[in-house]
Amino acid sequence: MKNKISLLLATGLIVLGCTKDPVQPVNPNPDPSNPNTPGDTTRTNPVDTTTTIPVTDDKGVQKAMPRGTDDAPYGYYVYTPEAYATDTLKYPLLIYLHGSNETGDSQGAPAELEKVLGSGPPKMIDTKHWAPSHAMVVVSPQCHEGWWDREHVRTFIRFISTTYRIDTTRIYLTGMSMGGNATVDQLNSFENNQIAAAVPIAAGGVMNDLFTQRMANVPMWFFHGEQDETVLPEYVMAVVPAMNALSPTVRARLTLYPGVAHECGEMTYTGTGRGKEDPSFSAFNMDIYTWMYQYTKPVH
Repeated sequence: MKNKISLLLATGLIVLGCTKDPVQPVNPNPDPSNPNTPGDTTRTNPVDTTTTIPVTDDKGVQKAMPRGTDDAPYGYYVYTPEAYATDTLKYPLLIYLHGSNETGDSQGAPAELEKVLGSGPPKMIDTKHWAPSHAMVVVSPQCHEGWWDREHVRTFIRFISTTYRIDTTRIYLTGMSMGGNATVDQLNSFENNQIAAAVPIAAGGVMNDLFTQRMANVPMWFFHGEQDETVLPEYVMAVVPAMNALSPTVRARLTLYPGVAHECGEMTYTGTGRGKEDPSFSAFNMDIYTWMYQYTKPVH
């Protein structure tokens, strides 16, 4: 399975690299005194990620929408908070892009969609561990094409934001592994994206002047395992200081986990990784949902 993931990631990076823009060399600038630049990545101390997550009494509804149910380019799960059915409010939107293990096609095989419940926010909702500070609609599409297509993801975001009662100034994007790559790809591909903030986890990508400039316009918080051999941390260690060198309105954040390899999604989404991060980088000092909620983006 690891070889399959590596092959998919390698393929995705090749796709991401199909650009006329010159690619900058990845050249980390170690500076432990600055939490926004790489520090000592030689630490190998183990991390205990077995923290118990409390069960909540959340009464929201997470509904399966197999591909073909509506006009969305993907099958997906949609979670609406408890009050959504009775009020007329518009809600923030969180879109979660899964990794390669959850791919499948629910058109004609609806049970395939259940793979999406295996990780991230949809898993937390399904297992009654979902308790963000602010109510939001959570949508978790399933990739059926082998890799997240940037145009299809863009179309999907627009579809969801007009189909459900969404506060379009508060659209947030996150993803793990292949989904983290797709999160980066979405932000560096479109100048006029509607994403208010993003959290890529275990993500890789292509680094060049244009892509860095586009991403610097969106508040971003990267998470990565220092011992990740599937998607090496060098990319995030280079792109975050490059983004911050442009003096963005909101500085990009980078949190690294010592002794952790590729599977750092759950400890980030659930918050159990707090206090286990490398102190040379951005502190994991609040849950990612509260952090994203700070930011809005005017509708184009």
